[in-house]
Amino acid sequence: MPVINRIAGLAEEMKGWRRHLHANPETGFDCHATAAFVAARLREAGVDEIHEGIATSGVVALIRGRAPGPAIGLRADMDALPMHEETGLPHASTVPGRMHACGHDGHTTMLLGAAKYLAETRNFAGTVVLIFQPAEEDGGGGRVMVEEGVLDRFEVGRVFALHTLPGLPVGHFRTTPGPILAAVDDFRIDITGRGGHAAMPQETRDPVIAACALVQALQTIVSRNNDPREDLVLSVTQIHAGSADNVIPGSAVVRGTLRTFDRAVRAMARARMEAVVQGTALAHGVEAAITVIDGYPPTVNDPAEARFAAGVAAGIAPTDPEGSRDMGAEDFAYMLEARPGAYLYVGNGDTPGVHHPGFDFDDEAAPYGASLLASLAERALPV
Repeated sequence: MPVINRIAGLAEEMKGWRRHLHANPETGFDCHATAAFVAARLREAGVDEIHEGIATSGVVALIRGRAPGPAIGLRADMDALPMHEETGLPHASTVPGRMHACGHDGHTTMLLGAAKYLAETRNFAGTVVLIFQPAEEDGGGGRVMVEEGVLDRFEVGRVFALHTLPGLPVGHFRTTPGPILAAVDDFRIDITGRGGHAAMPQETRDPVIAACALVQALQTIVSRNNDPREDLVLSVTQIHAGSADNVIPGSAVVRGTLRTFDRAVRAMARARMEAVVQGTALAHGVEAAITVIDGYPPTVNDPAEARFAAGVAAGIAPTDPEGSRDMGAEDFAYMLEARPGAYLYVGNGDTPGVHHPGFDFDDEAAPYGASLLASLAERALPV
């Protein structure tokens, strides 16, 4: 079964929706205008129920099939990123410092297209629960929706989500059983030394030198403490210190991110980070403290649901059912912790990567993604 004919016929309408969303990005939990747009399209489609204001600005809609049955959840994230767009496109962001650089405008559009088709045809037995979520990029809107009882309240038994993937040909799909995205922890290291005149470094305890040594030492955790067969990424992404060329500052801050799949690897890395921080501080005569901020858990596909979803996808377009896992992170993880389901990718072609100022969702991919979401509902809830 290729792209569903009715959904192919919605391609231009979906393009209009997607470009409107792209031009009007919102971030975090503050997705109220996006949610209002989504709710308006859902009312036009004729869904049975719309519930707004979940997780601040989330929307949940219900479509009931031709007969009673279980419920399946289909989730799309709505939020953009706090970054400046550099595409120069006619539909580029009209909001300075905000941009749909991760394709969430496309995810929302694909779920709206599936909703319109499912509300018209209702060729399933049970209920399709459409979940439009804020704050995937920052804030864990998925966790909040789970905590507010969305899956329990609407009796969702299985849950699926779809994400765009640059580098994968347009219309192709990819997933994998088991872990597909990593857990993420962010860290901050505060270094306190003794500042002074840059011409008299012997009278100081230089936190800049300590910070530089610390960045190098932290990399040995991956290269010398971790089993190379286990995935681990430790990236330092920020160093802040000083305010003048002739002043050695009194303090410095080092920040970064830790990505893992295995709990034992995560525990080892965090313990070694603490030891490296304290050892480096002692060696340089400064004081240092590390704070680790727990982030999203790993995104783990239920193996049976991943095989089911890959089978459905393969009926629409070429599909890799055993694709590689990635070190990115995703708060759909919380929904997969609460319910069996799967996370899949739809190709975006040869484009800049996500979180790049030149990224744009390829509208040609939307009919493929919408067809997959609709087909997952029909196959999971057969009449």
